[in-house]
Amino acid sequence: MSSAKPAARPLLPVLDAAQVQKIIYDGLPMASYADFSITDLSPGAVTVRLPFRDWMVRPGGTVAGPVLMLAVDTAMYAVVLAHIGDQKMAVTANININFLSRPKPVAVIAEGRIQKLGRRLAIVEVRMHSEGDDTLIAHATGSYVLPA
Repeated sequence: MSSAKPAARPLLPVLDAAQVQKIIYDGLPMASYADFSITDLSPGAVTVRLPFRDWMVRPGGTVAGPVLMLAVDTAMYAVVLAHIGDQKMAVTANININFLSRPKPVAVIAEGRIQKLGRRLAIVEVRMHSEGDDTLIAHATGSYVLPA
């Protein structure tokens, strides 16, 4: 009897950016309100752009924390779907976010990277910055429960 662990899923996308974006827009009506776009998709990674809108501002003229959470969850969902296919019932299990510096009132760029893709759980890291500035504004980790 072998005690070898099964190999992890290869981190190769099974969907392209347009397909993932369509699944999210079709399944989540609020996505059209956020108006996000997937600007890059590669093995194990995705980049999401959330354009700046006046409703995103909090006192002090910066992008509000809940908007950054929206960007995190969108990047996590997008990178997971890209690698498991049209599985709308993949759901967020956990998000941990650290706000590192004040975001500028411009588009938010969220770069999601799969850390582990198992049979039932995906672990994802997301790094965010303001468009046009590489300063890290937030770092997040999270997990998604995958459908059986």
